[in-house]
Amino acid sequence: MSAAASGSKPTLAVVGATGAVGTVMLDLLSTREDVWGEIRLIASPRSAGRRLTVRGAAVEVIALSESAFDGVDVAMFDVPDEVSAAWVPVAAARGAVCVDNSGAFRMDPDVPLVVPEVNPAAARARTKGIIANPNCTTLSLIVAVGALHRAFGLEELVVASYQAASGAGQAGIDTLYAQVEKVSGGRLGQRAGDVRAVVGDLGPFPAPLALNVVPWAGSLKDAGWSSEELKIRNESRKILGLPALRVNATCVRVPVVTTHSVAVHARFSRPVGRAAAWETLRTAPGVVLNDDPERGEYPTPADVVGTDPTWVGRVRESLDDPNGIEFFVCGDNLRKGAALNTAQIAELLATEFTG
Repeated sequence: MSAAASGSKPTLAVVGATGAVGTVMLDLLSTREDVWGEIRLIASPRSAGRRLTVRGAAVEVIALSESAFDGVDVAMFDVPDEVSAAWVPVAAARGAVCVDNSGAFRMDPDVPLVVPEVNPAAARARTKGIIANPNCTTLSLIVAVGALHRAFGLEELVVASYQAASGAGQAGIDTLYAQVEKVSGGRLGQRAGDVRAVVGDLGPFPAPLALNVVPWAGSLKDAGWSSEELKIRNESRKILGLPALRVNATCVRVPVVTTHSVAVHARFSRPVGRAAAWETLRTAPGVVLNDDPERGEYPTPADVVGTDPTWVGRVRESLDDPNGIEFFVCGDNLRKGAALNTAQIAELLATEFTG
């Protein structure tokens, strides 16, 4: 029996519970306000039978199947796109409201793309019983950008991302650690190809990541753009409700394990000024302003990793455009960039079941 019928706390399913984001999700479910009744852990058949700790208790993982969603009110998915495309409609057809962290449904016009600090009301416009979670890079900047848009009317974004290895999954993390071990034995020469020769396996990256930056993330799309760059453009437009917003992004992979950073130029419909932008960000939900350059205070991945908010610093009025603001933002791509935003959406849904 569902929570809606029984009046009890809703039943939650976590699909992909054994993955990197799933692990963070279980930690969040164990430390945030407990709004759930049963929490059901679902993964591939090869992971079935494992016992994972959530809310202080060991819970056995069950295999992904149609019957696994019986009685589930809300299902959070963190699985590859093709798995979500196949199984999210199955779960929705069995009565679960699905919050999907893959890219399978983000640009479906009938599926809302939700960031609770920016567009929470969109969660109710789910004609297919599905809500999409944005890409981790979009999430690294959109909470701060959304707050500024509400205050000043956004017209244009120009951004450069500095994306962590974990954005490429566990393979990205393992590759970076392996490459760092190989290059840490001594100083390398400055000849072209020296780092490439030493690191060997490139893993999911097109060039060495250790002691390097790689101006590429995602897959190749038309006219030389990458899929990650187009996600920032298309998802920002959808979340903010600005279908004609001008957006240009350059995505760069950097030798950081976890936490994405983004340098942002945002242009608005009227002059903003540093003080007004600073105050807007200081009071924005989900944002921590860390901005005191005279004391060397601004966010870096090493400071932000493992935290939930969007961290903002280096806030400046554009030198040649009074309507423009520059700032630097950091966000843990496994927390707010994936697990936390999914959990926040699910918690919005939980209130619908419990009133």
